[in-house]
Amino acid sequence: MPGDMESIIEKTWGFRTLRPLQDKAIRAVLDGRDSLVVLPTGGGKSLCFQAPAVIRGDTTVVVSPLISLMKDQVDSLREYGVAAAQLDSSQTAVERNAFESDVAQGAIRLLFVSPERLMMDSFQRLLKQIRVKTIAIDEAHCISHWGHDFRPEYRQLQELRDRFPGVTLHAYTATATEPVRSDIIQQLGLRDPVVLVGNFDRPNLTYRVLPRHDMLKQVLEVLNRHKDEAGIIYCIRRADVDELCATLKQHHFDPLPYHAGLTPEQRHATQEAFSNERCDLVVATVAFGMGIDRSNIRFVLHTGMPKSIEHYQQEAGRGGRDGLPAECVLLTSGRDFMTWKWIVEKSAEEAGARPEFVRGALGHLEDMNRYCRGSACRHRVLVEHFGQSFEPANCQACDICLGEMKTEPESTVIAQKILSCVARIKEGFGGGHVAAVLRGDTDERIQRLGHDKLSTFGLLKTIPKTQIRDWIQQLIGQKLLDQVGAEYPILKLNTASWEVMKSQRDVVLIKAVKRERGEKKPQPLPFDAAADGELFGQLRRLRRQIAIELGKPPYIIFTDDVLRNLVRARPTTPEEMRKVSGVGDMKLQQYGPRFLAAIQEFG
Repeated sequence: MPGDMESIIEKTWGFRTLRPLQDKAIRAVLDGRDSLVVLPTGGGKSLCFQAPAVIRGDTTVVVSPLISLMKDQVDSLREYGVAAAQLDSSQTAVERNAFESDVAQGAIRLLFVSPERLMMDSFQRLLKQIRVKTIAIDEAHCISHWGHDFRPEYRQLQELRDRFPGVTLHAYTATATEPVRSDIIQQLGLRDPVVLVGNFDRPNLTYRVLPRHDMLKQVLEVLNRHKDEAGIIYCIRRADVDELCATLKQHHFDPLPYHAGLTPEQRHATQEAFSNERCDLVVATVAFGMGIDRSNIRFVLHTGMPKSIEHYQQEAGRGGRDGLPAECVLLTSGRDFMTWKWIVEKSAEEAGARPEFVRGALGHLEDMNRYCRGSACRHRVLVEHFGQSFEPANCQACDICLGEMKTEPESTVIAQKILSCVARIKEGFGGGHVAAVLRGDTDERIQRLGHDKLSTFGLLKTIPKTQIRDWIQQLIGQKLLDQVGAEYPILKLNTASWEVMKSQRDVVLIKAVKRERGEKKPQPLPFDAAADGELFGQLRRLRRQIAIELGKPPYIIFTDDVLRNLVRARPTTPEEMRKVSGVGDMKLQQYGPRFLAAIQEFG
């Protein structure tokens, strides 16, 4: 980095070195080049558009989709001594006028707005008045029909190129496949952009995918592995959130709910409590999480299949942002796919969405379903989905590579038995009935239908019904069997099904390995000595005390990563503390004396 650039970043944010690609992304802005920057969650993409504004001393406009997301970034920047503001619909006219006056006088470095406000004629006149040079578009995947979170209001940004021909445009996102990246460039009209794509692998995350058979028991197992640690539990439906919250309270946990059915005040209270570490467990729909900057989340649990790999990568990626191990558990069943399919098609019909949007959304569902039913390394599948290669033969951080799942040696024979049973019952029943016939159950319905007389009756009588149903879902995920209908799904054979039954195609099925000991739990504090962990705990308590006094989220004071750096360095003077990564001038001045006193008192 140039000397002045390096010194300004160190002085403001306390960083002596930049993460991979941050340097190139910042240079692109300073060089007046358009850019597209894809950095996974926790990769530090915000600094890429924040630093240039401070270095140049002018105003950068940042487009953001949520008021809460803007507020978090503005609050954080102000803690670093950076002049930042947001203009949104929740403010009074007096407040907006005051901020606009500050902008007109050149006093604001980062100005956060919604796409709708950016496209207002009056606001654009203000930007032309100050001769704005840079517009940064955060969550840029929202502009693409092929993205996982398309927002129609982002389409208005197509006009920016014509309205501000001399301005450089910079798109930032944490999740974008190659087709989505190409679409972002086309939609925004980026001119010969610098395209930077970070490494999508998160080696500190341990991924597990389990068939959902006793959800409460499975949820409690995860919670008991992570006592007194922060986590998020995601559910597909609002009703599931409310029901699970109530049940967990009966088991002496204290979760808070979050979904679109709650009032804005209730949602805000949950988000604030979690960010401020007054609450460690949130049960939510996917509406929760965007803008959450809590770095010490130790587990993310999905009680149902997400609607895309991009969503899963973003939601699971909220765990372990401090670089320490975190666990990502996904519970799934075949009904999840049909539930999401119904939701997508119903929502698209009500909104009058274009056919290509529906096809794209269903394609995302297919990709996610294959991930759930696959037998390949979870890290490899996620990384390769985003067009990157994955070198390690064993990631040592997923259920497949840890040996918690194994290949069934009789996979093809078992598949033939399942598919033959579907054929024998005339392709007219769901997975539960097929599993019951294969198990040899003698309930009234099976006898009434005469299915106890079929040649496939009892062929898998020694196999648990839950395992048979999981194998059925694996066959569906591998497109060796079809499932049709939403409320009452029916199994149907396809061309590949007959190829398997005729021994023209081999099949690979997996099943969980029973272990005497519980699953390995990631260790959250990899310090060398117990004293390090004790000091870390004391610094966290001090941070929380300061946060309560100031009414701010603890992570805005210092992140866990900075606290770990303080534990390792154990500074005793302001000069020594200033050398710790993540401690800039403003924070040293505000918080240095109290943290130094705590370290000195600890000895």
